[in-house]
Amino acid sequence: MKNIILIGFMGVGKGSIAREIVKNSSYMAIDTDDLIESMQNKKIKQIFKEDGEVYFRQLEKNVSLWLEKSVKSTLISTGGGFYKVKNLKKIATVVFLDSPFDKIIKRIKEHPNAKAKFKKRPLLSDLKAAKELYKKRRPEYLKLADIVIDVSDKTALNCTKEILKKVKK
Repeated sequence: MKNIILIGFMGVGKGSIAREIVKNSSYMAIDTDDLIESMQNKKIKQIFKEDGEVYFRQLEKNVSLWLEKSVKSTLISTGGGFYKVKNLKKIATVVFLDSPFDKIIKRIKEHPNAKAKFKKRPLLSDLKAAKELYKKRRPEYLKLADIVIDVSDKTALNCTKEILKKVKK
């Protein structure tokens, strides 16, 4: 089995869908943000605040090199900007989880732990700037994707079934 890597804007549901894929397949899962937090012994928000985004992106690059060399048959969930690593296509089949910006924000706001979800994502502190970032990134995600899944108004389980069916083709 080839690796699967989930890309998409922050809050689109990469983590939720990753957990469903693991429950419904023989894939193991790892999350690039979790790896970085473990390596640095800091939360992502703290890394951004203390070390800056450029440093964080270097950490993502380091993780991507490790993934390419060391990880097989794994579902990889990523942070929203991880798609920029140069070796993305060498790591895995790239699955873009797509949804309109407003639906992503609505999804986060309706989550029982919404306040923590926003706090975890420092780039969502300014929704106008976040929307501009979304507009910039979406075409880039589409260009990189091997598979595009519209996650709007679908459950994580439905998205999982669609992903697994398309990956096996």
